[in-house]
Amino acid sequence: MDIITIILLIAILAILGFSFIKKSGLSENKSDEKLIQENARLTADLSIKDKKIGELMEEFQAQKSEKDVSNGENKQLSIKIANLESKVSQLEADKSRLDKEKTILEQTESDRENKYKSDITTLNSIKNKIESDREKEIKYQQDKEIARINGMKETWKQHEKNVEERIKQICREKDIEYIDKEKIPFKGKPDNTIKISDKFVIFDAKSPGSDNLENFPKYIKDQTELVKKYIKEENVRKHIYLVIPSNTVNVIDQFSFNIGADYNVYVVTLDALEPIILSLKELEGYEFYDQLAPEERDDICRIIGKFAHITKRRIQIDQFFWRQFLDTFSKFGDMPHDIQEKINEYERSEKLNPPQEKRVKSISIKELEDGNQKIKKEAEAKEITFPDSMHQMLDE
Repeated sequence: MDIITIILLIAILAILGFSFIKKSGLSENKSDEKLIQENARLTADLSIKDKKIGELMEEFQAQKSEKDVSNGENKQLSIKIANLESKVSQLEADKSRLDKEKTILEQTESDRENKYKSDITTLNSIKNKIESDREKEIKYQQDKEIARINGMKETWKQHEKNVEERIKQICREKDIEYIDKEKIPFKGKPDNTIKISDKFVIFDAKSPGSDNLENFPKYIKDQTELVKKYIKEENVRKHIYLVIPSNTVNVIDQFSFNIGADYNVYVVTLDALEPIILSLKELEGYEFYDQLAPEERDDICRIIGKFAHITKRRIQIDQFFWRQFLDTFSKFGDMPHDIQEKINEYERSEKLNPPQEKRVKSISIKELEDGNQKIKKEAEAKEITFPDSMHQMLDE
């Protein structure tokens, strides 16, 4: 029951009570007993009504208090609701912003994923191309190496034949006797034999047995010992040549072997055959000593004897001066320490640069004579006197 209803009931009850009292007063003709009874009844009714009104007032006050409390709570709730609505609005705004960002991120992620897939496809394509190119390069290098090895093997296979054909060609061109294997007058049957000045010169062709060249130097060294069987034969020259393929030179570290006092072995290539054979042919001219006239023999012996005397005399003189130099050096130790240090300082600062000898240039006799005359003039300018024998030597 609300407050307005309670108030209306109280008002109605009050009007009814006052109306009943007024009617009772007007009915004076009623008996007193009835009046008393009626009054008692009305009094009881009023008491009940008053009690009821009190109860209603208490209820009214309780409901009013509850309403006030409810109004306060409603106000707080309204404030909370307003705050919540504000938060909801902010959350909705944030949600809207986040939805936009999510859409952008999803689009960006999609673009990124598409780009990633595209990049992966490109990288795979590049990777496949690189792998393909690498495989082609490896195959090319392998084929090239196989071709090189096959070429080397073919060269080595044909090496013995090529050496034989080249030596025969040189012998035909230079009028040198080539001895066929069936006609070699000694044991062993070397690959190639030529005859110069009644001496047999042996050229043995040697090539690797496989494409592994690591053992080839040892193989060549072993062969230098095995050719000793040829040296034992009569009229065989004590210089034997082992002819190797040109493409194996880079693994050979020794090209000359002096096997004691018995013989020498030389490791040569195909392109060196012609100059070697021509050099051997030039030696043929020295074999005709017996055909020289006595005067020619005497001239040769006289020149060689003079060279021998000059050489020995020069060695003798040098040895004399060496002893004098050493004796003089030994006396330097008796000098004061500071002077010795000064001498050592000047000695370290000195340097002699004698003329450099070159293989392609011979020593000119005219240059030596001009040098002698220059020394003579410098000595005269410095008033240096030479013995008569020295003057004669310089003049000559």
